[in-house]
Amino acid sequence: MGNLSIPPLTELRKRRSAKWRTFPDDVLPLPVAEMDFPLAEPVAEALHEAVDRSDTGYAAPTRELAEAVRNYARRSWGWHIDADGVRTVADVGIGVVEVLRRVVSAGDRVVISPPVYEPFSWWIREVGAHVVEAPLIEGPGGWRLDPDALERAFADHATAYVLCNPHNPMGLVHRREELVALAELADRYGVHVLSDEIHAPLVLPGAEFVPFLSVSEEARRWGFSFLSASKGWNLAGLKAAVVVTADPAPKRYVDRLSPHSLYRTGHLGVLATVAALNDGGPWLADVLEALDHNRRLLADLLGKLLPEVSYRQPQAGFLAWLDFRALGRGDDPSAHLLTAARVALNAGHRYGPSGNGFARLNFGCAPETLTEALTRIAAVS
Repeated sequence: MGNLSIPPLTELRKRRSAKWRTFPDDVLPLPVAEMDFPLAEPVAEALHEAVDRSDTGYAAPTRELAEAVRNYARRSWGWHIDADGVRTVADVGIGVVEVLRRVVSAGDRVVISPPVYEPFSWWIREVGAHVVEAPLIEGPGGWRLDPDALERAFADHATAYVLCNPHNPMGLVHRREELVALAELADRYGVHVLSDEIHAPLVLPGAEFVPFLSVSEEARRWGFSFLSASKGWNLAGLKAAVVVTADPAPKRYVDRLSPHSLYRTGHLGVLATVAALNDGGPWLADVLEALDHNRRLLADLLGKLLPEVSYRQPQAGFLAWLDFRALGRGDDPSAHLLTAARVALNAGHRYGPSGNGFARLNFGCAPETLTEALTRIAAVS
């Protein structure tokens, strides 16, 4: 687990976030995408300093966040972006919704690739558009984008596509050639691509994150990238994210966002994000080591305790996509596990029909918690 020390469950249960307030204390809560690690010290220092100076007002129109994003992208992914193309928003979801409001009209068709993060459908419906599915395909090498399904959907008068990169819930990191092909399709059919890249800092050993806007001129012409430190540094409650553009065409849409959108962003979130991106690298390296350990531990535990449950180790993040179909627990095995095992997981069917019989497990926790969860699940399966 590197240099990280996760508090015991008795301490974690004192937290007041959704992960720890949704279920009774006898339930191991492994659905909500929050990690159990303590805050990175540079982030904690920035927040303590702000509180000490009673600095809890509105977010300021500063370039610090844009510069921190630009420098982090260059260091981490070799991605060179212009700070002028970085716009602050409250979180990735709000950013996607606000951009969708500019690029689609009521009744337009917006494409997603299920099984995918459940709120994508909510966001699309929120702007009055129709959800169109171009599901991922699963083969011997794992899940991947289906270019034929995407082309059919794009050709059928689609206006936009919401990409998940890396892809939640299975931790899939899309390859460069797949993103190039996606950008070519977008250019051919005039489809805006909104790329949710919130899990990008959490790409695990053996995989390489490729920002969508970095792959081609076509990607830059049609693309928007949404980034945040909320997953990588566990800052979801602080509300700060950015939308990045790298071409005048998409930037014009972002420039039409309300001038008040900055003030909907959390000031403490901006301060924490700047600290995380500038100085939180060593802490993140320890987190990646811990997650790498846990994804392998989960594979070992399943092999020993639940060989009927299939699982591909994710390439990014702290979420595992578990296939319970062989156990015959119906479309929602998580319901049985919550009642019988007192372990809370996400219901796979909420990620689209292809998620029936699956459940999503959060392994951003102590190995002991993960072991206890699998032991409980095995006892009732």
